[in-house]
Amino acid sequence: MFELFLPMLERLGIIVTVAFIITRFRFFRELIDQKTLDQRQRYMAIAFFGLFGIIGTYTGITYDTSSFDYGRWAYNLVESEALANSRVIGIVAAGLFGGYRIGIGAGIIAGLHRVSLGGFTGIACGISAVIAGIIAGYFHKKEEPLKLKTALFVGALAETVQMGIILLISDPYPRAWALVQEIGVPMIVANGVGSALFLLIIRNVLHEEEKVGALQAQKALKLAESTVSHLRKGLTLDSAEKACRIIYEEVQVSAISMTDKQSILAHVGQADDHHKAGEPIQTDATREVIETGKRVVVRHEEIQCQQPNCPLGAAVIVPLKKRQEVVGTLKFYVSSQKEISNVLLELIQGLSALLSQQLELADAEEAQELAREAEVKALQAQVNPHFLFNSLNVIVSLTRTEPDRARALLIALSKFFRQNLGATTKTWTSLKEELKHVKSYLLIEETRFVDRLHVHYDIDEDALSARIAPLTLQPLVENSIKHGIKDQEGGAEITIRIHRDGNYVHISVADNGIGIEPMRLRTLGEQSVASERGTGFGLYNVNKRLEYMHGESAKLRITSEQGQGTTISFTVPLLEKEIDHE
Repeated sequence: MFELFLPMLERLGIIVTVAFIITRFRFFRELIDQKTLDQRQRYMAIAFFGLFGIIGTYTGITYDTSSFDYGRWAYNLVESEALANSRVIGIVAAGLFGGYRIGIGAGIIAGLHRVSLGGFTGIACGISAVIAGIIAGYFHKKEEPLKLKTALFVGALAETVQMGIILLISDPYPRAWALVQEIGVPMIVANGVGSALFLLIIRNVLHEEEKVGALQAQKALKLAESTVSHLRKGLTLDSAEKACRIIYEEVQVSAISMTDKQSILAHVGQADDHHKAGEPIQTDATREVIETGKRVVVRHEEIQCQQPNCPLGAAVIVPLKKRQEVVGTLKFYVSSQKEISNVLLELIQGLSALLSQQLELADAEEAQELAREAEVKALQAQVNPHFLFNSLNVIVSLTRTEPDRARALLIALSKFFRQNLGATTKTWTSLKEELKHVKSYLLIEETRFVDRLHVHYDIDEDALSARIAPLTLQPLVENSIKHGIKDQEGGAEITIRIHRDGNYVHISVADNGIGIEPMRLRTLGEQSVASERGTGFGLYNVNKRLEYMHGESAKLRITSEQGQGTTISFTVPLLEKEIDHE
């Protein structure tokens, strides 16, 4: 019995070869990833594992139950001969990886082949091959990874069952019993170990590939992160040159190039003396990638370089896309085709996808900015009817009693609206211009209030160069008049303060009016608030524009105490060029 152990274990070397080969097949990778196979892939799996079982049969060792001698490799057995083999490993692998269907299918193929060879145990081994597929299918767990101890146990169990079937079917029984005593333990151990070894080899091969893939993915992500600040500006000569240089420093290739649909945007690395930015695309392969959106690998002659001594021997060209439309290409040049490995191809493909996403994000950010500007314009436009209504009320009230003053106010109003019209066609203005708007507005309001309204200005002239959203101050002043001091009979005061503090400007509008109710104060500026005197849209408008254009920190701060007055303030940054203009 023990003399069979060594040759059985020696022939497990074949398993190593088969295990490595099988990892090359797509259907097997689908099995490992626990994906559902289509009908064609299922048939391929059954055929392959069945063939694996047949190989295990042919590589077995013959045993003559009459003479008790071990012999040759099996190809045709006489009536007294049996076979010590590793057939079960292929069938067990089929069931464990693919379930009942593939396990039984492989068992039928390998079993029929074993019956055709004849011998003392031919029928028993044929039946046990199918049963081995059933047993392995039972242990198939689609949602769980396959463990080594499971493979070891199922391989040994399937072979143990085969020994039992031989004892039940093979005749005469004494000869069957002698056979099982001689080959049973070696075959149970060898096939159990072989099943575990088969799984271990496959796991290690795939793990190494996954490890390499993970490293390449990590490198691709690193490169994408490094180039994001450049490609977010779009596909331009400058952004392409900077992106190519970053990639060239990280990837071991001869050169990196990037094009749009018509011309070369950048070329970094070897042959940059004649592969230059700005030149039109010359290679048919690049045009093919732009037309088809598919990766192309080209040889030296297909690069179509006009320089006979060009060091670029081969290239991989991949598309750059926006919303599935090709907008350019990314090229990786090497000195020869031998340098183009699967690892490099995976890196290039992943990098192409990541850079394409960056280009899409550039478009998305530009669209978002345009939408933001459009909303700002819409919000600004809604201020005009609000202010016009109040202004006309003042002028109408003076037309009969003081026509000269009414005429003067109409002139002031026309000047204001000329400025106001300019404000709604641009996103930014200076605090100096904004203050002029407020003073024009207050000229009308002071006329309406006669001597009941007094306006105080506390202005830091150094702060007036700061840029601000147009029509920001006027709605705040209007809010103070309309909601704060409208019903006061005298002594109404508004104080406008503009102070600089380092690189920031603080602006506030304070009144000594009736104040704001605490419940309303919590929502004012954050949403349109219904009231008897208005909707609160003016403050909401200003708050939204400050947030859009200056950031979260510029939002309105409102403090109020009923009967004491209200202060509305905000802070905007001074930009570098505004500081330089001092």
